[in-house]
Parts: sequence; C-alpha cells; structure tokens
Amino acid sequence: MSTTTVAPPTIAHTVVGPVRLTGARPTNELPQWLIDEAKVDEKQSFDPKRHMNYQPPSKIYTMKDIGLEGQGISPHAVTAPFQLFTEEAIQQMRAEIFSKPVLDECQYTSPFVKNTIRGMGPARAPFICDAWRSPEVLAKISDVAGIDLIPAMNYEIAAINIAVNGETATVIKDTKTADDDLPAFAWHWDSYPFVCVTMLSDCTGMVGGETALKTASGEIMKVRGPAMGTAVVMQGRYIEHQALKAFGGRERISMITSFRAKSALVKDDTVLTGVRPISNVLELYREWSEYRLKVLEERIRAQMENERQQQLGQRPFKISDMKTFLIRQREFLDATIAELIE
Repeated sequence: MSTTTVAPPTIAHTVVGPVRLTGARPTNELPQWLIDEAKVDEKQSFDPKRHMNYQPPSKIYTMKDIGLEGQGISPHAVTAPFQLFTEEAIQQMRAEIFSKPVLDECQYTSPFVKNTIRGMGPARAPFICDAWRSPEVLAKISDVAGIDLIPAMNYEIAAINIAVNGETATVIKDTKTADDDLPAFAWHWDSYPFVCVTMLSDCTGMVGGETALKTASGEIMKVRGPAMGTAVVMQGRYIEHQALKAFGGRERISMITSFRAKSALVKDDTVLTGVRPISNVLELYREWSEYRLKVLEERIRAQMENERQQQLGQRPFKISDMKTFLIRQREFLDATIAELIE
C-alpha cells in the first residue's frame, strides 16, 4: 500500500448530472447475442492467484503534469492502461453482468449514458464484489493511485457502461476522420475521488476510446484506450475528463468502480449528483448515510484520542483547534444532508 503524504486538497469542482432525482429504466433492449455470449459453463469464486494478471502501468501522470498540483487527495492524476484481470476473470464478470437478475433489476439510463448497470450487489454479482474487495486488488489500485483506497460504497461495485454498435464489426477505412474525437460521454467531473475503469470488451479492431483530460491551461491530453482486462485509475473528482468515442467492434463495455480514501481523516468531497439519477435512491441513500456516519465516527474517535494524549502530556487545551475540528465536521454533516434529496 502507498504511504504517500497527501497535500491538503482544494475545493472540488461542481458535478453536473441529469436533473432526474430517481433512476429511469432504459426503453431499448440489449441484443440477445450479447446476453447469450456472456454465459459460462462454470461459475467461479474470485481467486487473486487465478484471476489477477497485474502488470504495473507504463506511466503514471501526476497532478503536477496537468497543472493541478496540490489539488485532490493524491499527487497522482491518471495511469496509462495496465493489466489487472485475466480473460477468465472478465468472462466471469460478464456472466454476472448479463444474468437475468441483474438485467431485470439493475439497468438504468440517462441523457449521459444510454445503457448502464448499477447496484448489482453481492447477491447478484458475488464474483465482481469479491474482486473489488480483495486485499490483493485493493493493494494494486492503491499503489497506482498514490493513496490507500477502498470502494466508495457497495452500491458502487460497480457501474457498467454498455455501447453496442451492431452484430457485425465496423470496418474503418480512414481512422483520421473529423469524427475521431467525438465523445462517448460529455466533459464532466466524477462524484467520487477516484475511479478505476476496466475494459470488459475485446478491443480487436477498435480505434479510439481514449480518455481525454483537460489540463489547467485548457489543453487536452489523451490517455490511450485500454484492452480487455486492462484498467485505468484516475482521480476523476478533481480532473475534468471525458471518454472519447470508440470505432469498430460490436460492443464497448467498461466497468467503472468508484473509490474513496481509506483514511477517514482525508478530506472527502464526494457528492451524489452524477449517480443519483441512475440509482435506486433508497439503497444509495442508506449506504451513503452509513459510510458518512462511519467517517464521522472515526474522525471523532481520532480527535478524542488526540485530546486524551494532550491531557496525559499536560499540554494546554487549544480552543481554536477544537473549534476548527468541530466546524469541519459540521460542514461534513451539512454536505451529507444536502445529498439526501427527496
């Protein structure tokens, strides 16, 4: 795990999301071939020795590299795609994603993404949930992120974005057309501090699909598109970005897993703006409330222990320090309440 010292983060940007307060189901049906091809003969339990294939990223871009030094919760901005899971693991994940219980209960749509699957949970997707809670996987994600991370909530394991081009692969005659840089998703900041985007599709014949980042100067930087089983880790809450459109292939299926700092003492700028309209809000709000209360509990316990040590050392009570702590927790509570929109 990383031991990076984190600089105090600056104010996070406003997240823009759909105006709906409740999740909407898609009106289009996914093609049957996509569902049929995802079936597996044997359901497996996640085993890091069998299902991980980690290879370090060739490059980790820093916040300084993109002109955002001092912002966020880590000095690391985004990684180049790196190998994380084996093809066998991806097959198990796809089988859970396109299972009947998940398709019946977990599909959503919004103006930002036509087909997404969220809130699968351990009952419907045990392999996926075990993978993202595996200490071995979390250690690698934390290493490349530059800070110890944990999944933001169970509900955020994981979001699956699905784009289907058709039943036959598209042949591209000219890869340098005016449409190459069309976005698959609009410019945005994420709701959570970090995300890990894992490619679940065979990218053979696919062109594009890069992640575009907007630097502090307004310039656009592209991180190359991933291949099946590879992942990109990005500090998406603090970096304006978009996924560029991919051309070629029948499908583009990516898994987005959201993370927050493991330490409750790290500033938390999480909001629900981008995820509320594509969620079961009652499930989302319950987990949101639980995690925020746990963070508050850990912070209070740490403060109480600090005061106890100060008293044992016969040091004077610092009124200003206590007031600062309490004000910050009040702000944290206010931010928590503000997200519970009815």
